[in-house]
Amino acid sequence: MTAATQHAPARFAGESVESQFIAGQWRQGSSERVSTVRNPFDDAAVAQIKLASREDVDEAYRAAEDAQSQWAQKGPGKRAEILRRAAQILQQRREEIVDWLVKEAGSTVFKANIEVSLAVSITQEAASFPSRVHGTIHPSNTPGREMRVYRKPVGVVGVISPWNFPLHLSQRSVAPALALGNAVVIKPASDTPVTGALLIARIFEEAGLPAGVLSVVVGSGAEIGDDFVAHPVPRLISFTGSTPVGQNVATVASSGEHLKKVSLELGGNAPLVVLDDADLDAAVEQSVPGAFLHSGQICMSVNRIIVQAPVYDQFVEKFTTAAQAVHHGDPTAESTLVGPVINDDQLQGLKDKIARATEAGAQVAVGGEITGRVVPPHVFTDVTAGMEIAREEIFGPMVAILKADDEAHALRLANDHAYGLSSAVFTQNLDRGVQFAHQVKSGMTFINEMTVQDEAHVAFGGERNSGLGRFNGEWAIEEFTTAHTIGVKRL
Repeated sequence: MTAATQHAPARFAGESVESQFIAGQWRQGSSERVSTVRNPFDDAAVAQIKLASREDVDEAYRAAEDAQSQWAQKGPGKRAEILRRAAQILQQRREEIVDWLVKEAGSTVFKANIEVSLAVSITQEAASFPSRVHGTIHPSNTPGREMRVYRKPVGVVGVISPWNFPLHLSQRSVAPALALGNAVVIKPASDTPVTGALLIARIFEEAGLPAGVLSVVVGSGAEIGDDFVAHPVPRLISFTGSTPVGQNVATVASSGEHLKKVSLELGGNAPLVVLDDADLDAAVEQSVPGAFLHSGQICMSVNRIIVQAPVYDQFVEKFTTAAQAVHHGDPTAESTLVGPVINDDQLQGLKDKIARATEAGAQVAVGGEITGRVVPPHVFTDVTAGMEIAREEIFGPMVAILKADDEAHALRLANDHAYGLSSAVFTQNLDRGVQFAHQVKSGMTFINEMTVQDEAHVAFGGERNSGLGRFNGEWAIEEFTTAHTIGVKRL
C-alpha cells in the first residue's frame, strides 16, 4: 500500500470531507485527477479528494444562480439566524477544527485557536449585516420625481482562498456574502481544501443553509482556475493570496465577455518602525510574534524592522536574544510558535532567500539548521533597502533589520516598496506616532503594536500592490452588495 492510501478517511463531525460539495450534494469530482492532502510537518496523508472539473464548476455556479434569489428573499432575521448557528457550531467544534488546522495547514495549536476565534468573530459580525443594509432617498432636479437607491446583493460570489489562514480567510468572504443574500462558490487552496472550504460547507449545512446557496469545488488552478473566474455567473470574485496570482485574477475578470467586480487581498511587506523614543522592550515583545507567528506565513507579518540609529544596537541585542528563545518544531506542542512551512516549494523558496540575502551582504544574526519543513527563526542585520530580503514579501520565519539615520529616513524606508497592507510604529509620544502613521503608505498602521491585527468590525485591506477593496464591518456590506437606483415619477 502506498503512503497516499494509508490515511484514515478524513471526517468532520462524523461525516466525510473527501468529496466536492455541489448543489447541496456531497459527491466525487469529475476530473481524472486525485489530490492527496498531506500534513506539512510529518508528510502523512490526511485526505484524498477526486478533483473538480470545469463541468463541476459550471454546475456549482448554475446551482448558486438558481438558489440565490430565494435566499435573498428570506427575511433578515432568517439569514441572521443561520449565521448565528454557524458561529455557534464553530465554537462547539473548536477542538476538532484546531486539530484539522494543525494537521492540514501546519498551524501551531496557538495559531489555530486564534484562527478559529477570528472565524467566529467574523461570522458573528456578519450575522448583524442583514439588518444593517439601508437604502436612501434623494431629491431630484426633475419636478415630481423621487430618486431611491436600494442596496442589493451582487448575486453570486466566487471565493478563492489561501492556505495560510484557510478557515478564517475563506469565512471572511463567505459569511458576509451569505448574510447579505448572495450565493457563494468556494475554490480553496490545493494545500488546504478541508479547512479552507469543506469544513465550512459542513458547518453551514448543519446550520440549515438551503441547498445550492453554498458550493465547494476543490480543483487545481491549472485545470479550473481561469474558468472559475471567467464563468458568466459570478458577479464578484473575492480573492485572497499572492500579488502575482491576484493580478492574473483581475486580468481574467476584466478581459472576458463577462466583466465582473474583484475584491483582492494580496501580499505585503510590513514595516515595523522603532523610533528613538520607543519602549524597546515593548517593541521586542510585539515584533517577535509579529515576525514569527505561523512561521511568518501571514500577509501582515513583520518583514522589516526599521530602527533609528540611536537605539539600533540596543534593539538588535534585545530582539536577537528574544528570537533565539522562540520555540520551533512540532506544531502540536503548546509552546511552539514556529512550525513547518506549508510545502516543499515554499521551503525551497525560503532557502533561496537566505542564500541571496547572505550573498548580498546581510548578516545572519539568528539562524539555525532547517529540519524537514521547519525553518527556525532567522534574523538578518546589516540589511540595506536595495536587498531582496528588504523589498520582497518573505512569507517565512525571517525578518530583516534596517538602520534609519533619523525619523524622515525611517519613513522613506517604510514606504520604499511596492506593497501597502499593514505597518506599525513604536514611540512613547502618541501624537508623534499618529503623525508618522498618517504618512505611511499603507491600508493599516498600528502604534505600539505588531502589524498582525484583524478585528471583524474594522476595515481590513491594503493599498498599492496589496490589493483592492476592504473587508469587515460596514466595508464588507459595501463590498458584497450593489446599488440599484430607481427613479419614481408621480404623474
